Amino acid sequence: MAKVAWLGLGVMGMPMAGHLAKRGGHDVTVYNRTPAKAAAWIENYQTGRSAATPADAVRGADFVFACVGNDDDLRSVTTAPNGAFAAMKPGSIFVDHTTASATVARELAAAAANAGLTFLDCPVSGGQAGAEGGTLTVMCGGDEAAYSKAEPLMSCFARSVRRIGPSGAGQLTKMVNQIAVAGVIQGLAEAIHFAEQAGLDLDAVMATISKGAAQSWQMENRWKTMHERKFDFGFAVDWIRKDLGICLDEARNNGAGLPVMQLLETYYAEIQAKGGGRWDSSSLITRLGAQKRKPS
Repeated sequence: MAKVAWLGLGVMGMPMAGHLAKRGGHDVTVYNRTPAKAAAWIENYQTGRSAATPADAVRGADFVFACVGNDDDLRSVTTAPNGAFAAMKPGSIFVDHTTASATVARELAAAAANAGLTFLDCPVSGGQAGAEGGTLTVMCGGDEAAYSKAEPLMSCFARSVRRIGPSGAGQLTKMVNQIAVAGVIQGLAEAIHFAEQAGLDLDAVMATISKGAAQSWQMENRWKTMHERKFDFGFAVDWIRKDLGICLDEARNNGAGLPVMQLLETYYAEIQAKGGGRWDSSSLITRLGAQKRKPS
């Protein structure tokens, strides 16, 4: 059993911290910017304690985990006044599960090293369902020895954990993931829309093509809800647009061409503008029109 602090109890962090306590048996102290969420975590999992600041949460911890919103949120819980880095004990490990930039990952890895700590950038894939089920995929960057120590704890809420390379490599891999996912969602949206316009039986169509080269996780899990125009299944438009912005910023730095992602970022902006910021990412299909009824 390790002494653990967890910073950030959103839809991902709440169950991930719970798995550390219940599945892993670790001693978990939680912090959230909104204290009511920390109180709800303790009530739900009947364990642990809450702290008023990140610094209070991390004192004496062997591992500190974070899952917050963006680069600035991450800085606020690490290097800002009452942040974690000034209060963590020497030799302890900070594991960040935020989807953030590779730039901030490298920045905080350097700041941690100066403080006698280790910082790992470890974004996750699998969405809210994966967090709740403990089946996330974790892609990690940072020191190999620190990763080896942290990997058993991450396995409490993940089915796949892998170190990709040095600091920043985890975040860069998450960008690769988001680029691939967004492109698949748009392709699936257009395919469903085309089938609807053609008056095809979608159940028959998807049962057939999902056994061939068109198969994907998005097809298996989202085609039916996309067809029904239901979009309350986890990863929000607000978040995917943030992530695509990170990808495009990094592409400008490394020279990668991302013409489809540039287009999709504008598509998600359109959905936000019409009030769909909290719809899930499969709502791209709403741009293509309403479901067309089959001929009677």
